[in-house]
Amino acid sequence: MGELKLMKGNEAIAEAAIREGVDAYFGYPITPQSEVIEYLMMEKPEERTGMVVLQAESELAAINMVYGAAAAGKKVFTSSSSPGISLYQEGISYIAGAELPCVIANVVRGGPGLGTIQPSQADYFQTVKGGGHGDYRLLTLAPASVQEMADFIELGFELAYKYKNPVMILSDGMIGQMMEKVELKEQKPRWTDQEINEMNGSWAAIGKPETRERNIITSLDLDSAKMEQHNHHLQAKYRKMESDEVRFETFNTDDAEYLIVAYGSSARIAQKSLALARAKGIKAGLFRPITLYPFPMKALAELAPLLKGILSVEMSAGQMIEDIKLAVECNVRVEHFGRYGGIIHSPEEVLEALEQKIIGG
Repeated sequence: MGELKLMKGNEAIAEAAIREGVDAYFGYPITPQSEVIEYLMMEKPEERTGMVVLQAESELAAINMVYGAAAAGKKVFTSSSSPGISLYQEGISYIAGAELPCVIANVVRGGPGLGTIQPSQADYFQTVKGGGHGDYRLLTLAPASVQEMADFIELGFELAYKYKNPVMILSDGMIGQMMEKVELKEQKPRWTDQEINEMNGSWAAIGKPETRERNIITSLDLDSAKMEQHNHHLQAKYRKMESDEVRFETFNTDDAEYLIVAYGSSARIAQKSLALARAKGIKAGLFRPITLYPFPMKALAELAPLLKGILSVEMSAGQMIEDIKLAVECNVRVEHFGRYGGIIHSPEEVLEALEQKIIGG
């Protein structure tokens, strides 16, 4: 049986990492996600499970430590917030190019620049389009609750090792700081060297047995033809993700004439907006993407013929709206409503935007 606790989102994701049997966490403090590393330091997981927790000297150092641990087949986790994730980008591109599994959490804050420590969703482009150089993708999970902050650690590692690819948990300062009941799973054992050999021996840098040549983990190839072949391989992997790993939720879409599309904390707020709209006789539904990459294009396109309009609700100037428009191929009107710089919209504001921009627009 699991354990029920009242925790912050940041604390829940840290505790979930310990219970998942994560081998190492490397990170650097930055508001509003500093509780992740603070919780790990206070809990002393090295005494509970042998998990290494290390505050690196910088975000650049942290992401390269992740690279090294992942190359050895280890379960490795890191977290940061927007400006820190920006500093991670070169390392993330290297990790994606080298096809290494890891889980990265971004507890998003307002920007651009240092911005504010308040919640935002303005890192969507950076995350789902590949924020670093080159053609690569991150599997991206968007939690809407403290429970999902914990649950997505297990799912994140499952997907990371399935595809040998970094997974981003794209949260925000609201979910990271809020407190809710969370059911934590039982402790998993950490992998032994033998288990790593059995599961990852074909690629991980774990020492050279007599039965094979040494493994070299790199994203570099000076032969352009081989580099193109590797890129074709990566793109085929991403198409597989798009086919098999789409996740989403719908609310009241069976008879909906109008659709709100929102993820993460915005989706939680929009659920109340939905109730307010229905109380006024407005047939509104809610579509919540759980995977932002792969984005649930097909599922959203199937709803489009039934709709009179779609409102994209984001704590940003409008980023996910581009994927919504691509999904519906401009066959239905799509408008955006957002708050910026750390301002959180209210359910009443979302309903007002629906009425003004879609229904009465």
